[in-house]
Amino acid sequence: YGNSSIRSIAAQGAISGKTRWRAFSGLAWRKGRGLLATLTCAASMALAGCAAPADEAALRARIDDLQVAIESRDADTLLDAVDAEFGGPDGMDRDGLRRYATLMLLRQQNVGVAIGPVDIELHGDRAGARFDAVVTGSNRFIPEGVEARRVETVWRRDGDDWVLVSADWSQPALAR
Repeated sequence: YGNSSIRSIAAQGAISGKTRWRAFSGLAWRKGRGLLATLTCAASMALAGCAAPADEAALRARIDDLQVAIESRDADTLLDAVDAEFGGPDGMDRDGLRRYATLMLLRQQNVGVAIGPVDIELHGDRAGARFDAVVTGSNRFIPEGVEARRVETVWRRDGDDWVLVSADWSQPALAR
């Protein structure tokens, strides 16, 4: 019984209880099927969307790991998260990043990194992350430098991990 059937039955005036039930049950079944389809679609979209929060959490954890690696002066762990095709400021490649990190870590006995809120945009197996970072360095108890930088990064999923494809920290933190 389609909507036209219900209208034609209603136009007849006197509807028996049996006819009314058939008209209602057919309409309810069609609406129920539509509801079921809607719920199924919503559930599948929710399950597909579950990857996004997990990916974002994994990327945030990877950024935290890099912060810990820098503060613990562990260049090897830092470079484990960097893609072989890395591109940095002024054409820096992965080997250039290794040299830069080694030099910075050798110059400072203590290194501190404070990362502000991280803005992440996921695009499938790629992601972008932007944040402000304050890096401090000191030798013994004498502070030798503080830099506040705007950091913009691009990441690529490699299996279950995220690897750093590019990074730019050439702008001051307040430059947007």
